[in-house]
Amino acid sequence: MGKTGQYVLFAGGAAAFTASAVAGWWGARRLKAIHRRSAVAGPVSAPISGPQRIAVVINPVKNNAAGAREQIRHAIQTAGWPEPVFLETTVEDPGYGQARTALEEGYDAVLAAGGDGTVRAVAEVLAGSGMPLGLIPLGTGNLLARNLQMNVTDLRGCVGAALFGWERRIDTATAELQNAVDGTVTRHGFLVMAGIGMDAEVLVDTRDDLKKTIGWMAYTAAGLRHLSGRRKAVTISLDGAHPQKRKIRSILFANCGLVPGGLDFLPDAMVDDGLLDAVVISPRSVAGWILMYLKVLFKHNGVLPIMRSYAVNRMTVWSPEPMETQLDGDPSGPATRISVEIWPQSLSVRVRPEQ
Repeated sequence: MGKTGQYVLFAGGAAAFTASAVAGWWGARRLKAIHRRSAVAGPVSAPISGPQRIAVVINPVKNNAAGAREQIRHAIQTAGWPEPVFLETTVEDPGYGQARTALEEGYDAVLAAGGDGTVRAVAEVLAGSGMPLGLIPLGTGNLLARNLQMNVTDLRGCVGAALFGWERRIDTATAELQNAVDGTVTRHGFLVMAGIGMDAEVLVDTRDDLKKTIGWMAYTAAGLRHLSGRRKAVTISLDGAHPQKRKIRSILFANCGLVPGGLDFLPDAMVDDGLLDAVVISPRSVAGWILMYLKVLFKHNGVLPIMRSYAVNRMTVWSPEPMETQLDGDPSGPATRISVEIWPQSLSVRVRPEQ
């Protein structure tokens, strides 16, 4: 690539970076006004009365994990409830086994204290059980908590909602991943957004040390390095319809639409509407990415051929070569097929009484 081409790519990348940063700022400002209907549309019910037995699935290496323990213990002692049990996650088990233990032993509620991975693991086990989930956000993204309008910087308020809040039912989703190269097939739940393609590549390429120091902006820095990649041929099927060929950079499957940085990427993606909002993204150039960011930033209703949305109950994507995938912001490995499905009203989550 000559100097002119390098300059164009740099200028386009800088413009995209600026658009992304502005979108995050604008989205954060407008979040309460725009996203409210998708975060509080469902009815809520009062929590059970009297003392409760609480299990806390906690990631001990997260920032402020010790503070979360202290706040939870203090609130429970003040309420006169039995001492909570803390079940720590490990590298080998991010929360599945701990949540199963809490479910089998009949606790009244399970709190997930950690990042998106901890919440996703616990929710996958609790979905369909009727046992309520309380959110104690300790991660970088805290995507479900943000989509439920929780103030993730207010640890005391989050503990109060998790213990004493009202309960509302939300949708969950599952993703089955197959890699035809190594023969593996896995199935996992997700709560906010799954994806295949560039979005997952960016997550794989994002440095953990940057996430700790600059938060969500670390993803933007990684994203700039992937803007000039090529589109890939895939086959998609919507709700079992006849498969169709597409060339894409990324496909997202959204249960709700708020992403890191306060950007309301899909305002119509509601956490309790019984649908997934699938977005097929296929820009050919940096200019295409900029157009897409501007559309999202200004909530423009016009159709962009490079960004097509579909409301589905289930969707399958096949790729001739393995593509990176992600579930709720965590890389989930390369796959040649991803099949996603929505499970309406399958999880009970505790929220603030006014929600």
